[in-house]
Amino acid sequence: MAEAHQAVAFQFTVTPEGIDLQLSHQALTEIYLSGVRSWKKKIIRLKNSVITGVYPASPSSWLFVVIAILATMYTRSDPSMGLIAKIQEHLPVSQSMSTQCQALVSAVLFSTMLWLLLIFTMRLCLKQLLSYHRWMFEQHGKMSNTTKVWVALVRIFSGRKPLLYSYQGSLPNLPLPPIKDTVKRYLESVRPLMDDTEYERMNNLAAEFESSLGNRLQWYLKLKALWAANYVSDWWEEYVYLRGRSPLMVNSNYYGMDFLYVTPTPIQAARAGNSIYAFFLYRRKLNKEEIKPVSLATSIGIPLCAAQCERIFNTTRTPGEETDSVQHWQDSDYIAVYHRGRYFRLRVYQAGRLLCPREIEFQIQRILDDPAPPSKGEANLGALTAGDRIPWAKARTKYFSSGVNKRSLDCIEKAAFFVTLDDDEQGMMGDDPAASLDCYAKSLLHGKCYDRWFDKSFSVVYFKNGKNGINAEHSWADAPVLSHLWEYTLATDCFQLGYNAEGHCKGEVDSSLPRPQKLNWEIPPECEEQISQSLAVAQALADDVDFHVFAFRDFGKGKVKRCRVSPDAFIQIALQLAYFRSRRTFCLTYESSMTRLFREGRTETVRSCSNESSAFVRALEGGEVRLCKLRLFRAASEKHQNLYRMAMTGAGIDRHLFCLYVVSKYLGVESLFLKEVLAEPWRLSTSQTPIQQMELFDMVNHPEYVSCGGGFGPVADDGYGVSYSILGENVINFHISCKHSCPDTDAHKFGALIRKALHDLMQLLSPNHKEPNKTEESRPEVKKDL
Repeated sequence: MAEAHQAVAFQFTVTPEGIDLQLSHQALTEIYLSGVRSWKKKIIRLKNSVITGVYPASPSSWLFVVIAILATMYTRSDPSMGLIAKIQEHLPVSQSMSTQCQALVSAVLFSTMLWLLLIFTMRLCLKQLLSYHRWMFEQHGKMSNTTKVWVALVRIFSGRKPLLYSYQGSLPNLPLPPIKDTVKRYLESVRPLMDDTEYERMNNLAAEFESSLGNRLQWYLKLKALWAANYVSDWWEEYVYLRGRSPLMVNSNYYGMDFLYVTPTPIQAARAGNSIYAFFLYRRKLNKEEIKPVSLATSIGIPLCAAQCERIFNTTRTPGEETDSVQHWQDSDYIAVYHRGRYFRLRVYQAGRLLCPREIEFQIQRILDDPAPPSKGEANLGALTAGDRIPWAKARTKYFSSGVNKRSLDCIEKAAFFVTLDDDEQGMMGDDPAASLDCYAKSLLHGKCYDRWFDKSFSVVYFKNGKNGINAEHSWADAPVLSHLWEYTLATDCFQLGYNAEGHCKGEVDSSLPRPQKLNWEIPPECEEQISQSLAVAQALADDVDFHVFAFRDFGKGKVKRCRVSPDAFIQIALQLAYFRSRRTFCLTYESSMTRLFREGRTETVRSCSNESSAFVRALEGGEVRLCKLRLFRAASEKHQNLYRMAMTGAGIDRHLFCLYVVSKYLGVESLFLKEVLAEPWRLSTSQTPIQQMELFDMVNHPEYVSCGGGFGPVADDGYGVSYSILGENVINFHISCKHSCPDTDAHKFGALIRKALHDLMQLLSPNHKEPNKTEESRPEVKKDL
């Protein structure tokens, strides 16, 4: 109970002599320092909002404009063409001011208005410049004169040293494609998936939709596109994520892995100490907007939307019976920690300062050594977040809306993020390193179904042997946003903070730190029954997931690029080939692309299965001559690149059709065309996880110090989920998922088909290429100190 008493600022006792009031100096000091820290953050936010609000100009430019106007007035010229005199005539306090003072105030007011007009003009020009996307469609290495002029203008209007959110007001809105173009591209995308009869039927449905209901729906969507910054994002978050009633675990949440071949320290608490500290360093930079805006083309500096960064920390998804909601708090000075069925509140700030890594390690070790058993019903409590959403919403309202349960639940939901201290060991290890990687992936994706808090924006898992990983909720942001944080954390953990010779965090410990606070719960038998039911649902879902993770090291993007082929197109065509060999047919393929070139942009779908890719696969399997196969491969590669560029520049298919479908539901009208389009299953769902901060990692001297990416569950019950990471010049990591319950899918067999397809494509492009005897190199994990 010691930590509970330390949290109380004052105590009083009624005695015969009166009321004995006892003030806690330590608690009052903590309250004061917490208030100071809060006000400092408010001042920083205010300062940053001013800087961001006037970007691409700077606040100091206002003084320059004022001085310039006053200087011209001193020379007895009137740059305002009479406006300063007009302002002077209408000053409300003109009677109490001298004529000279009136002129000065009028000049300052005019200068301010001129300055704001210049800012508005510059921002409008930058917005128009950022709406130009022809540069993406130009041949690599060959830039047109128009694009060269555009690059120069972008650099001129972009200002200097932008903050994280500086470009937000200058990003263009997502354009609404003409319905005719979207329908045409859709029909083209499904042609290889249908026979002549099916395609003719779909063509008729599309024509009928386009000529009648489609135009009406498009009109409403045009109104939204004029009014909203992004006509897709709010509906996408609401209807694709928040209204989903099935479990988040496996179906929605995704994971990210640690280094593949290196464990910086085998001490669980030490690894947690360094990386938790790195997370809060990132949050500090995020709050101060010191993170450099992410750019699409580094040489040009085209900014991407940073709106999703706002909800990385202090965020949770709250269940509802009809729809969930995302709640975000401005600040949180603690994390929620799970270990062996217990939940703890661990403060990472003491007397207004962030605890050092060694102190965080000390506090984590206290939790690991705590012998207290879980409260009744507490051990499997997290299963509520792993099961169906409606039972969790009802249980939350009934059992967690008041009293001790509400206080403990609030503590978890308002935490900066969630931490799990896992008793298992994971990573590439043992006699079967390939199988251990599969187990590692499944552990990060779903764990034991009750030892993660799947509602939190992200949960970090620390395993007993020093390995770690991350599990993320999907509604608040997409994977690249969290990947940016994860890259920073891994790099800071190893390359900046490091460990001492014994594997512990560096620094000293203040042993007087208050112990982490164990959360209390009062779980009635009815709630325990609901927890058991949710756990059963989640366990069945987790047991059904088949996972295979492997590192393809026979060649990488270096050799592919020497063949003058896009690495992403190469891999996507290989996936088409592998799928065709497994099922002797093609399927609707989803590749995730982003639309963050536009304000509040999220994702768009690249339909990777095209007429060109299917023609190439059939030619390759049909034994056509090499020149024919090469020609078809080049056509398929160029088509994929074009599809990807169109998706990124707002000319995709699926988000437009999705929004038309939402409008039809609002209007209460039915469209057989839209209904069939949105009912089509994505049997092959793919995504690339690129490294965004190459400067943080030394791929030449320390290629093992890079995350091996992450993965997700299958989208369709009879399909595959495939995530891949292109690491350096020579490694491609694959994460493949499917379901055991489907007799037509097998993650390991599909992985073997992908390896074979990659080699077959390289053999076609480079006839001297020889497939090695061992297709996968298993390297023992090593522990290094840099």
